[in-house]
Amino acid sequence: MAPLATLSIRARLVWGAALVLLAFLAGAGSAVQQAHADSVRAARFARLQATIYLLMAGAELNAQGTLLMPAALAEPRLSVPASGLYANIANAERVEEWQSASTLGLNLPFQRQLTTGEWRFEILLAPPVPGSDKPAAAAGFLAATYAVKWSDRARTASLVFSVLEDKAVLDRELAAFEGTLWRWLGGSGLLLLLMQTLLLRWGLAPLARMTREVQHIEQGEQTRVQGRYPRELAGLTHNLNTLIDQERSRQTRYKHALDDLAHSLKTPLAVLRAALPEPSQLPTLVAEQVSRMDDIVRHQLGRAGASGAALFAPPLALAPVLQRIGDSLAKVYLDKQLLLALDCPPELSWRIDEGDAFEMLGNVLDNAAKWARHTVTARLWLEAGRLHIRVVDDGPGFGDPQAVLQRRVRLDEQVPGHGIGLAVVSDLVASHQGELTLSRAENGGAQLDIVLPAA
Repeated sequence: MAPLATLSIRARLVWGAALVLLAFLAGAGSAVQQAHADSVRAARFARLQATIYLLMAGAELNAQGTLLMPAALAEPRLSVPASGLYANIANAERVEEWQSASTLGLNLPFQRQLTTGEWRFEILLAPPVPGSDKPAAAAGFLAATYAVKWSDRARTASLVFSVLEDKAVLDRELAAFEGTLWRWLGGSGLLLLLMQTLLLRWGLAPLARMTREVQHIEQGEQTRVQGRYPRELAGLTHNLNTLIDQERSRQTRYKHALDDLAHSLKTPLAVLRAALPEPSQLPTLVAEQVSRMDDIVRHQLGRAGASGAALFAPPLALAPVLQRIGDSLAKVYLDKQLLLALDCPPELSWRIDEGDAFEMLGNVLDNAAKWARHTVTARLWLEAGRLHIRVVDDGPGFGDPQAVLQRRVRLDEQVPGHGIGLAVVSDLVASHQGELTLSRAENGGAQLDIVLPAA
């Protein structure tokens, strides 16, 4: 058998059900068997007691006090030798006893001494009496004995009535019942185990189907877990699909980041190539373009490393993130003397990767600070279980919002930067299944709204 730790769920359940069923059937069968044996023994002893009453009804004492019994009794087995039912009446005062005709030639362990008025029911073994050549009737007997003070016309006698029945009759009845009982219990157990196995197979079928779907995904035959599953597995399939989408989104971001990196590096490389014929300007241009390429590489690596939909990320407090970005921008754009109005409840937290939060908020606030004249306002709040982010500046606004979101497009080549900041934000928002909207603010500047659903 395989080690317990490597057993399949189905094997664990089948073996567990088999052991529990075996223990239950063994306990129940033993209890029923014992109850039946007790009931049969009680019925046999009751019949022996009735036989004693029958003997008492036929017993008489003559004038000399001798016990007299009728030639024929109502119980025919007492008149048939070795019939399995035997009777004895002992008269202790006259040291005499009477035995039924069924005892002929047999040595039987009759009880001859008993307290008057006492009943005794027992199971006796019948070893041969030493010095006697008479065989015992059986290996064991059911015995019923009753002692009584007998009075008949002023004559009294102490009589002990004893009746024996061959135990083999009881044993055969019990054996027949036990055989039938265990055959039925065994058959029922096998049937129940078979039904349990079929039920487990049916119940675990969704897991097998999900395994096949995951294999198809690994082999590239499908892109998602598509089947409909029970409620217990619905959350798992949703999480699997989310992880698959997140991984594909990350791979897409890697591809776009490399594409954008290659495209962004073309311009500084072209500048350096054009400066080769003028060695006097080369050191200045190299320093300038290398710094620019360094910024491009850092930016694209940060974008490629963004986590996307953070299904399992812990809640992140957004107020400190927003404040750190605001402090950094205040130093970067110190010469513009910008007024940064940041509004985020201290208790507001969201399930998002910290790197994504800095990338998203940092890009939109940096873009607003670049184009703002004097004021940038950022507000974060929760509404209907969704995170809302709104950034407003008092700059010239968006001329073509759709063009701004296209990768590599710049509004003004003279403005420092790589021209793809908002495109990065758009990719990040899409990876979080959110919405990004660009519009004109009431003051004429640009307004950017981001709405993120719960992970």
